[in-house]
Amino acid sequence: MSERGLELAREKMASAGVAQAAIDTFSRFYGILESGASGLIREGDVEPLRDIPRHADLTVSEGEAADALGKTAIIKLNGGLGTSMGMDRAKSLLPVRTSDGETYSFLDVVVGQVRAARAATGARLPLVLMNSFRTRDDTLAALASYGDLAVDGLPLDFLQNREPKLLADTLEPVEWPADPELEWCPPGHGDLYPALHASGVVKDLLAAGFRFASVSNSDNLGAAPDAEIAAWFAASGAPYAAEMCLKTPADVKGGQLVVRQDDGRIIQRETAQTHPDDMEVSLDPTRHRYFHTNNLWFDLQALDAELERTGGVLELPLIRNEKNVDPTDPSSPKVVQIESAMGAAVAVFDGAQVIEVGRERFLPVKTTNDLLVLRSDVYDLTDSFRLHATVPAPLVSLSKIYKTVGAFDARFPAGAPSLADATSLTVDGDWTFGAGVTVHGDAALADESQARVVPDGATLTAEGVR
Repeated sequence: MSERGLELAREKMASAGVAQAAIDTFSRFYGILESGASGLIREGDVEPLRDIPRHADLTVSEGEAADALGKTAIIKLNGGLGTSMGMDRAKSLLPVRTSDGETYSFLDVVVGQVRAARAATGARLPLVLMNSFRTRDDTLAALASYGDLAVDGLPLDFLQNREPKLLADTLEPVEWPADPELEWCPPGHGDLYPALHASGVVKDLLAAGFRFASVSNSDNLGAAPDAEIAAWFAASGAPYAAEMCLKTPADVKGGQLVVRQDDGRIIQRETAQTHPDDMEVSLDPTRHRYFHTNNLWFDLQALDAELERTGGVLELPLIRNEKNVDPTDPSSPKVVQIESAMGAAVAVFDGAQVIEVGRERFLPVKTTNDLLVLRSDVYDLTDSFRLHATVPAPLVSLSKIYKTVGAFDARFPAGAPSLADATSLTVDGDWTFGAGVTVHGDAALADESQARVVPDGATLTAEGVR
């Protein structure tokens, strides 16, 4: 049964023009999946990270910083469509800030950060995006207005791969004539490695004189080019490094790095790799103090050597993700998506390092809760396109009615309320916000069983609207 499933999947990927490195990576994971391996990492087999270096403690000269950034390239993962927020195009094109009458998308802010860092340091600082087939055209069209962005001899993007969803009961590729696009899924951001190998981007960067790469998600606007971290990484001699943040009450999900007991090696554990019995302790900030920002640093020479050695098939752990073939239809067939995490490569590179960074380097938007805070007066957009927190960010929890961007925007037609004096905002039910609304302290809106309006100029508190 599974042998036929793998053969059919390989044929389907080859017919669709998927890179050989991606097909070989899928085949490796398929064998692990077929063996029944869950990919789970048990708490009893690991220890938490302790006593790691801090960005705040770095002492770096201006010359060291400029030299390191001058050898660095910026790679952004930009394959996401924001489907969990009801989007059907590149998530990075979503408007996130308005400043001086101008509206900026994620992509605009990322480009602004790169251009500002170039102006401040003189670094060439190429920006290269890992797009998907469904984000490439829109993204490149949006970048066309930035005529000074491309660096001679280097591409603006390369393509991530795709793989077939597998029927959960047979492990054969699913067929879904109602929407054949739903037969495919992204392989997780661990696809960075076969995609880099197939595209030749690492060799291109090395040939152009670059030695390091800073990799992050395009929806994390905190991961701006950083010359101090670049200098620390260059001086460390490490092949790979990961940025870690201290946990807050908002950090209930996401990957973490742990130390494997049997060999003392740092490994990554994603939420999907955590046993249900271990979930509570894995999220305990007194035991596991750090979470993974998904901001990575690579020595391009070391990365190139590993990609050449493995043909782009790094030995990353399997993440088995079970879903419905149509995510909007719970009655549609159950499928398995084979995934991996790019941060899991920490276990591949000898001498990998970690560094604690401030919360300002982790500002992702995964839900409309995050989007509301980012659009609010909690943050200022500086001249260098950095998002500066004016106050600690409040914890926002909106009801499921606000889940999609369309529904969210319809309920905030005048923009985000003032959250500068808020510690939390909980919205149950269906509320449309007027203009000039201010939130104080721990504010809450109850479910009134019918749609309601928060009037212009209202103040929200723990007691509701006043």
